[in-house]
Amino acid sequence: MCRPLSMQTVSPPTFASHLLMQNIVSNTTEDPRKPPQKKSPIPTAAAEAKVDRELEVDVDTEVASVAAAKPLSIAEQINELTDPSFMTSLARGLAVIKAFSDHRRAMTIAQLSQKTGIPRAAVRRCLYTLKQLGYADSEANNFFLKPGILALGYAFLSSTPLTVAAQPYLNELSHRLKESCVLAVLDQNEVMYVARSHTSRVLSLALNTGSRLPAYCTALGRVLLAGLSATQLDRYFASVVLAPHTERTVVSEQKLRDILFEVRQRGFAVVEEELETGLRSIAVPIRGASGATVAALSIGAQVGRISRDQIEDLFLPSLLNASNEICLLLP
Repeated sequence: MCRPLSMQTVSPPTFASHLLMQNIVSNTTEDPRKPPQKKSPIPTAAAEAKVDRELEVDVDTEVASVAAAKPLSIAEQINELTDPSFMTSLARGLAVIKAFSDHRRAMTIAQLSQKTGIPRAAVRRCLYTLKQLGYADSEANNFFLKPGILALGYAFLSSTPLTVAAQPYLNELSHRLKESCVLAVLDQNEVMYVARSHTSRVLSLALNTGSRLPAYCTALGRVLLAGLSATQLDRYFASVVLAPHTERTVVSEQKLRDILFEVRQRGFAVVEEELETGLRSIAVPIRGASGATVAALSIGAQVGRISRDQIEDLFLPSLLNASNEICLLLP
């Protein structure tokens, strides 16, 4: 039997329900003593589109910087040359020849393909051609260059007045100073030895004519880089990867630019343990008739045998004299 409404028992309000009612009232009733809060504006479609564009620009910039930091492979550099007169097959063959080194005298097709980025089928055809011409040979799956390949480089060395004129001076310097002396030129982003005189002293780096070294961390390279124009130097830094070889290698572009400015002013460069720990070297430029730097002359020694002051006091005058003599013999 239902009770009348007036006689139904109603539960008294609990403490929790009382707090809930207070919150509702306080949220719906504004305190006139407090200044009205500003509401966040609702973003318009145009504002959202602007933010999206800014995000896209940031992402594109980051992707571009990452792509720029990654150097192109040899195959990618070749493929970028779209001149119809350019022979891709010849470029690939030369790239395969250059892929051989002192560290890997014999290499497989897979190794050469990985090092150059050239497809294996193209590498196989290059090696087959070199083998038929007598420039390469193979044992099992390993390919290696034959002495006949030296004829390609000898044509340059025997016909270049620079190397012919410089060799007697290199021999005389090495004999008198009891250290190895090197003549090098700048080839792309590296220095390449074009003449060398040896001594009985042994360094850990096994370098000979045709050897290549990075330019930014060698005395030879810094002398040659200091002789570049501003445009050429900008192009160099845009394409080179500055990687440390020792804990003392300078890899800051701005610091290297400051060093090259000093080399340009002083007329010589000294590098201490930036390429190899324990090696100190000094280099001077060799200039042609126009005054442009065409090569560099250098002597290296172990840091335990000669100090920084000694390398400048003992070696620098002899290098400068030899450089001046060689310059007079150049056409």
